[in-house]
Amino acid sequence: MTWIVFDYGGVLCLPQLDSDNEAMARAVGADPDAFRRGYWEHRLEFDRGSLGPLDYWSAVLGRPATTSELARLVAMDVASWAYPNESTVALLGELIGAGRDVALLSNMPVCVGDGLDELPWIAEVGHRFYSGRMGLVKPDREIYDEMARALGADPSEVVFIDDREENVEGAERAGMTGVHFTDASTLRGTLSGVHGAIG
Repeated sequence: MTWIVFDYGGVLCLPQLDSDNEAMARAVGADPDAFRRGYWEHRLEFDRGSLGPLDYWSAVLGRPATTSELARLVAMDVASWAYPNESTVALLGELIGAGRDVALLSNMPVCVGDGLDELPWIAEVGHRFYSGRMGLVKPDREIYDEMARALGADPSEVVFIDDREENVEGAERAGMTGVHFTDASTLRGTLSGVHGAIG
């Protein structure tokens, strides 16, 4: 058995657009540059679940976020990560259609994961692991170990695909086959060369 595990952001979906990040800033009257810095500075702790939505967005804004701002920012944040990478999603669909064992492992806050779970091309993935729900983040070894345990798989049976090299290296340290994602065409060729992964 070979599990093929996809990252989400930058693999199954397109990277967040600068224009979407700027729109969030303008929606709450924030300076776009300061907003972008805060968005990424605190993001990993939001992904880990160490910060809840209110604490995270207040940290981004440098002031308490209001209830209406919080709802708007969460909705806009989810939408900014909902643009599919059509080629990779098509490959994912082929794997699912062929009966391959696929899963998703992403650094993602709970509220964003809840929103993206509604997307039909994500809902088809039966095993979805989000860092916010696990209290762990990539590239820490523990998140890969926990995922393998939950799948009932030996790490050597897992092929992990991510666009960030440090996350690929984290999977490899956990005993998995790591694949650095650049584009769907290259990924298809790489998977064809991994025993049992595709073909």
